[in-house]
Amino acid sequence: MSTFPPSSPSSPPREFFIQGITQNGRAFRPSDWAERLAGVMSSFRPGGAAQGQGAHIGYSPYCVPTTLGNIKCVVVNEALRALEPMAWDFVMNFAKDNGLQVVEACLLDPAGTVSSPPDKKPA
Repeated sequence: MSTFPPSSPSSPPREFFIQGITQNGRAFRPSDWAERLAGVMSSFRPGGAAQGQGAHIGYSPYCVPTTLGNIKCVVVNEALRALEPMAWDFVMNFAKDNGLQVVEACLLDPAGTVSSPPDKKPA
């Protein structure tokens, strides 16, 4: 069972940014690590794995690669923990095993509002 980061059943899902910077401040390699990690997690999505033509192209909304400034990151939504605890543990252990920095944050859409989790409708 996952113990990192702690969770409360009554709180809404949070987002965690796995940054491509090691604990000692070095850039993590290979340079496409974020896309590779998110690609491995692409089948974990609302409603299960995508089907049909082009199904292999998209990332899961629970594990998305992005770049903040010049730092490659993977944004992991805590809803992944409820969907598939082993997948959550895999991603968090990847960060831990490679000494990557993990911070809790939230994505903003271009209008500057907080994004809603993929399994919830905006209020």
